Amino acid sequence: MTRILLVDDDAELGAMLAEYLEGEGFDVSQAYTGKEGLARALQGEYAAILLDIMMPGMGGIDVLRELRTKSRVPVIMLTAKGDDVDRVVGLELGADDYIPKPYYPRELVARIRAVLRRAEPVAEMSDASSETPDEVHYSKIVLKSASRVARYDGEILDLTVSEFNLLEVLMRAGERALSKDELSRKVLGRPREVYDRSIDVHMSNLRQKLQTVSGDAGVIETVRGFGYRLRQGT
Repeated sequence: MTRILLVDDDAELGAMLAEYLEGEGFDVSQAYTGKEGLARALQGEYAAILLDIMMPGMGGIDVLRELRTKSRVPVIMLTAKGDDVDRVVGLELGADDYIPKPYYPRELVARIRAVLRRAEPVAEMSDASSETPDEVHYSKIVLKSASRVARYDGEILDLTVSEFNLLEVLMRAGERALSKDELSRKVLGRPREVYDRSIDVHMSNLRQKLQTVSGDAGVIETVRGFGYRLRQGT
């Protein structure tokens, strides 16, 4: 069974959710404080973390900030409905997705499964026949799907699951620009919602990491009113 860690101070809600998820084939452990959740998440025993943002003491944002210094484990934030600020901050810190409370358990299960699929290699053939399905090249970037390692000029890029998949989908698209809707389906595993900034935030994080190692802020181009693509002619 796939092991999931639920970090939420609401014990009653957590017990109900854990029971539902276990019925869907997940092995759920619970932590009721941010400090406990962080310690258990860093043990490396879980396939994904469900992290409530609003907790007393060490809140979800602080947990995520500390977690991302040491772990790339997929994280889904549980946020208050309409709390766009926390969602954006969480995504900027490296969360892979979010779902607002109250939520339908079935939708949460779909989000979990989508995040877990994203942690696997992208099952698409490269547009370029000279490249193998596993390895993709663009300029000084080399990406290997099976080992989920991306390098720029030999230096490993420290990417989250979502950032890695975003880069891979862009690289495999060749010269084709990809819409935000298409990127959401391929990278997040779900249709893009109205006013959803998830792809934009993941893209911003990816751009910053590429710029840090390359010194070039224009590796990824914005196609105004449409989406993104890798810079052409390189």
